[in-house]
Amino acid sequence: MKTAAAPARRGRPRDPAADTRIRAAAAELLLERGFERMTVDDVALKAHVGKATVYRRWESKEALAYDALAHLVDHNVPHPDHEGTIEANLAQVYSDLIEFLGNARGTAFLRIAASESGRDERIGRLYRTALDQHLEQAREVFAVAVSRGEVRSDVDVRATVEGLIGTMLLRAITGTPMPTADDVPGLVALTLDGIRSR
Repeated sequence: MKTAAAPARRGRPRDPAADTRIRAAAAELLLERGFERMTVDDVALKAHVGKATVYRRWESKEALAYDALAHLVDHNVPHPDHEGTIEANLAQVYSDLIEFLGNARGTAFLRIAASESGRDERIGRLYRTALDQHLEQAREVFAVAVSRGEVRSDVDVRATVEGLIGTMLLRAITGTPMPTADDVPGLVALTLDGIRSR
Protein backbone atom coordinates (compact mmCIF):
# COMPACT_ATOMS: atom_id res chain seq x y z
CA MET A 1 0.00 0.00 0.00
CA LYS A 2 1.45 3.30 -1.09
CA THR A 3 1.68 6.12 1.36
CA ALA A 4 0.44 9.52 0.27
CA ALA A 5 3.17 11.74 -1.05
CA ALA A 6 4.09 14.59 1.23
CA PRO A 7 3.02 17.97 -0.13
CA ALA A 8 5.77 19.77 -2.02
CA ARG A 9 7.60 22.27 0.17
CA ARG A 10 7.42 25.81 -1.01
CA GLY A 11 10.43 28.09 -1.06
CA ARG A 12 10.87 30.86 1.44
CA PRO A 13 8.16 33.51 0.96
CA ARG A 14 9.39 36.65 -0.79
CA ASP A 15 10.23 39.37 1.69
CA PRO A 16 8.27 42.46 0.62
CA ALA A 17 10.70 44.72 2.50
CA ALA A 18 13.79 43.28 0.80
CA ASP A 19 13.59 45.61 -2.21
CA THR A 20 13.59 48.65 0.05
CA ARG A 21 16.48 47.36 2.16
CA ILE A 22 18.56 46.44 -0.89
CA ARG A 23 17.96 49.76 -2.60
CA ALA A 24 18.79 51.67 0.59
CA ALA A 25 21.95 49.61 1.16
CA ALA A 26 23.09 50.18 -2.42
CA ALA A 27 22.49 53.93 -2.14
CA GLU A 28 24.42 54.08 1.15
CA LEU A 29 27.40 52.18 -0.26
CA LEU A 30 27.39 54.27 -3.43
CA LEU A 31 27.61 57.43 -1.35
CA GLU A 32 30.33 55.99 0.87
CA ARG A 33 32.50 54.33 -1.79
CA GLY A 34 31.42 55.29 -5.29
CA PHE A 35 30.34 52.86 -7.98
CA GLU A 36 33.65 51.09 -8.57
CA ARG A 37 34.13 50.09 -4.92
CA MET A 38 30.51 49.16 -4.29
CA THR A 39 30.00 45.39 -4.62
CA VAL A 40 26.83 43.32 -4.80
CA ASP A 41 28.26 41.11 -2.03
CA ASP A 42 28.51 44.10 0.30
CA VAL A 43 25.04 45.32 -0.66
CA ALA A 44 23.58 41.89 0.15
CA LEU A 45 25.43 41.80 3.47
CA LYS A 46 24.27 45.28 4.45
CA ALA A 47 20.66 44.52 3.43
CA HIS A 48 20.70 41.15 5.26
CA VAL A 49 19.81 39.15 2.15
CA GLY A 50 21.57 36.59 0.00
CA LYS A 51 23.43 37.66 -3.12
CA ALA A 52 21.00 35.61 -5.21
CA THR A 53 18.14 37.68 -3.81
CA VAL A 54 19.75 40.82 -5.19
CA TYR A 55 20.27 39.30 -8.64
CA ARG A 56 16.68 38.05 -8.76
CA ARG A 57 15.59 41.66 -8.59
CA TRP A 58 18.37 43.44 -10.51
CA GLU A 59 20.22 41.85 -13.39
CA SER A 60 23.50 43.65 -12.74
CA LYS A 61 25.36 45.93 -10.40
CA GLU A 62 24.82 48.77 -12.88
CA ALA A 63 21.04 48.25 -12.88
CA LEU A 64 21.00 48.24 -9.07
CA ALA A 65 23.10 51.42 -8.88
CA TYR A 66 20.81 53.16 -11.38
CA ASP A 67 17.72 52.20 -9.38
CA ALA A 68 19.27 53.24 -6.08
CA LEU A 69 20.25 56.65 -7.45
CA ALA A 70 16.80 57.09 -9.01
CA HIS A 71 15.30 56.46 -5.59
CA LEU A 72 17.61 59.03 -4.00
CA VAL A 73 16.78 61.67 -6.60
CA ASP A 74 13.04 61.05 -6.39
CA HIS A 75 12.94 61.30 -2.60
CA ASN A 76 15.40 64.12 -2.00
CA VAL A 77 15.24 66.68 -4.82
CA PRO A 78 12.80 69.36 -3.70
CA HIS A 79 9.62 70.21 -5.61
CA PRO A 80 8.56 73.85 -5.93
CA ASP A 81 5.29 75.19 -4.56
CA HIS A 82 3.00 76.34 -7.37
CA GLU A 83 1.03 78.69 -5.11
CA GLY A 84 3.69 80.70 -3.31
CA THR A 85 5.42 83.89 -4.44
CA ILE A 86 8.61 83.49 -6.44
CA GLU A 87 10.64 84.86 -3.51
CA ALA A 88 9.11 82.37 -1.07
CA ASN A 89 9.58 79.59 -3.61
CA LEU A 90 13.25 80.37 -4.11
CA ALA A 91 13.81 80.55 -0.35
CA GLN A 92 12.16 77.15 0.12
CA VAL A 93 14.09 75.53 -2.74
CA TYR A 94 17.42 76.88 -1.48
CA SER A 95 16.59 75.76 2.07
CA ASP A 96 15.63 72.26 0.86
CA LEU A 97 18.75 71.96 -1.27
CA ILE A 98 20.99 73.07 1.57
CA GLU A 99 19.31 70.62 3.96
CA PHE A 100 19.81 67.72 1.52
CA LEU A 101 23.16 68.63 0.03
CA GLY A 102 24.83 70.66 2.76
CA ASN A 103 26.38 67.69 4.57
CA ALA A 104 28.78 64.83 3.86
CA ARG A 105 26.02 62.63 2.43
CA GLY A 106 24.77 65.33 0.08
CA THR A 107 28.29 66.21 -1.03
CA ALA A 108 28.93 62.55 -1.84
CA PHE A 109 25.71 62.45 -3.83
CA LEU A 110 26.77 65.44 -5.93
CA ARG A 111 30.23 64.01 -6.57
CA ILE A 112 28.70 60.73 -7.72
CA ALA A 113 26.32 62.67 -9.95
CA ALA A 114 29.29 64.33 -11.63
CA SER A 115 31.56 61.29 -11.92
CA GLU A 116 29.09 58.50 -12.67
CA SER A 117 27.12 60.50 -15.23
CA GLY A 118 30.23 60.58 -17.42
CA ARG A 119 30.95 56.90 -16.88
CA ASP A 120 27.51 55.42 -17.47
CA GLU A 121 25.06 56.87 -20.00
CA ARG A 122 22.08 55.47 -18.08
CA ILE A 123 23.09 57.31 -14.92
CA GLY A 124 23.69 60.46 -16.94
CA ARG A 125 20.20 60.03 -18.41
CA LEU A 126 18.79 59.63 -14.90
CA TYR A 127 20.10 63.02 -13.84
CA ARG A 128 18.98 64.67 -17.09
CA THR A 129 15.50 63.20 -16.62
CA ALA A 130 15.33 64.37 -13.01
CA LEU A 131 16.46 67.86 -14.03
CA ASP A 132 13.94 67.98 -16.88
CA GLN A 133 11.12 66.98 -14.52
CA HIS A 134 12.00 69.77 -12.14
CA LEU A 135 12.40 72.20 -15.02
CA GLU A 136 8.83 71.47 -16.08
CA GLN A 137 7.63 72.13 -12.54
CA ALA A 138 9.72 75.28 -12.36
CA ARG A 139 8.29 76.55 -15.65
CA GLU A 140 4.80 76.36 -14.15
CA VAL A 141 5.96 78.29 -11.09
CA PHE A 142 7.68 80.90 -13.23
CA ALA A 143 4.63 81.22 -15.49
CA VAL A 144 2.57 82.15 -12.43
CA ALA A 145 5.28 84.58 -11.32
CA VAL A 146 5.30 86.20 -14.78
CA SER A 147 1.51 86.59 -14.69
CA ARG A 148 1.83 88.37 -11.33
CA GLY A 149 4.52 90.68 -12.68
CA GLU A 150 7.13 89.25 -10.30
CA VAL A 151 9.44 87.91 -13.01
CA ARG A 152 10.36 89.06 -16.51
CA SER A 153 8.60 87.18 -19.30
CA ASP A 154 11.91 86.46 -21.06
CA VAL A 155 13.54 84.79 -18.02
CA ASP A 156 15.68 81.74 -18.88
CA VAL A 157 14.14 79.13 -16.58
CA ARG A 158 16.70 76.42 -17.38
CA ALA A 159 19.65 78.71 -16.62
CA THR A 160 18.00 79.83 -13.37
CA VAL A 161 17.32 76.28 -12.16
CA GLU A 162 20.77 75.08 -13.23
CA GLY A 163 22.26 77.98 -11.31
CA LEU A 164 20.53 76.85 -8.12
CA ILE A 165 22.00 73.36 -8.39
CA GLY A 166 25.27 74.44 -9.99
CA THR A 167 26.32 76.42 -6.92
CA MET A 168 26.07 73.28 -4.80
CA LEU A 169 27.74 71.06 -7.38
CA LEU A 170 30.75 73.36 -7.83
CA ARG A 171 31.31 73.56 -4.09
CA ALA A 172 31.02 69.79 -3.70
CA ILE A 173 33.59 69.15 -6.43
CA THR A 174 36.06 71.77 -5.18
CA GLY A 175 35.64 70.96 -1.48
CA THR A 176 34.44 74.49 -0.68
CA PRO A 177 32.11 74.72 2.34
CA MET A 178 28.47 74.46 1.36
CA PRO A 179 26.04 77.36 1.93
CA THR A 180 24.09 77.27 5.18
CA ALA A 181 20.60 78.36 6.16
CA ASP A 182 22.06 81.80 6.99
CA ASP A 183 23.04 82.21 3.33
CA VAL A 184 19.51 81.66 1.97
CA PRO A 185 18.39 85.33 1.95
CA GLY A 186 21.52 86.36 0.05
CA LEU A 187 21.15 83.53 -2.48
CA VAL A 188 17.50 84.46 -3.04
CA ALA A 189 18.39 88.13 -3.50
CA LEU A 190 21.14 87.25 -5.96
CA THR A 191 18.80 85.06 -8.02
CA LEU A 192 15.94 87.57 -7.95
CA ASP A 193 18.28 90.34 -9.11
CA GLY A 194 18.71 88.45 -12.38
CA ILE A 195 15.07 87.57 -13.04
CA ARG A 196 12.87 90.20 -11.35
CA SER A 197 10.68 92.49 -13.44
CA ARG A 198 12.20 95.93 -13.81
